[in-house]
Amino acid sequence: MQSTIIALLNKYGYFGIFSLIAIENIFPPIPSEVILTFGGFMTTYTSMNLWLVVLFSTLGSLVGAIVLYYIGRILNKERLIKIVRSKVGKILCLKEEDIEKADHWFDTKGNKTVFFCRFVPIVRSLISIPAGMSEMNMFKFLVYTTFGSLIWNFVLVFLGSKVGSNFEKIVDVIDKYSYITLTFLVILCIVFIVFLIRRKKKEQK
Repeated sequence: MQSTIIALLNKYGYFGIFSLIAIENIFPPIPSEVILTFGGFMTTYTSMNLWLVVLFSTLGSLVGAIVLYYIGRILNKERLIKIVRSKVGKILCLKEEDIEKADHWFDTKGNKTVFFCRFVPIVRSLISIPAGMSEMNMFKFLVYTTFGSLIWNFVLVFLGSKVGSNFEKIVDVIDKYSYITLTFLVILCIVFIVFLIRRKKKEQK
């Protein structure tokens, strides 16, 4: 995948960066660190400008985030409540108040969450879905997404421009960071499932 990304960036420049970052936000497995660090490296041997690379990558981040936001709007709270009322909800031991609490939490903490999650691999993309589900104010969503993405993109593009052809070293570091994050999320999911099973057993007793 890395060689394909590099080939596309070499061929399409700014448009390639914009398109790949937009796709990466919708499909997190595509590595943004490769796109951004190599984009930074390209500023050292082509006419591409560092700030324009940051600009187009941030615009791509916004487009991808908006798509996921509206997916979240489609999967709104009312639909989730219907799922909770169904057999699926009973199997998972979910209750309507769980959805209400989650929605309230996002209403009060959503701004900071959207901003800081832009620095966390995988989560940085997926956070747009609960933002849409909770119907977070679009203007606030765009502001926090823009600033969070801008910082993340600038750091990686800047590092790519400094390390030059050694940009893969930065990619390796981010990969390790991503694996740690993914491991943490898996553990969190397991803990949540165990919690649901225990709660179901208590309710049965």
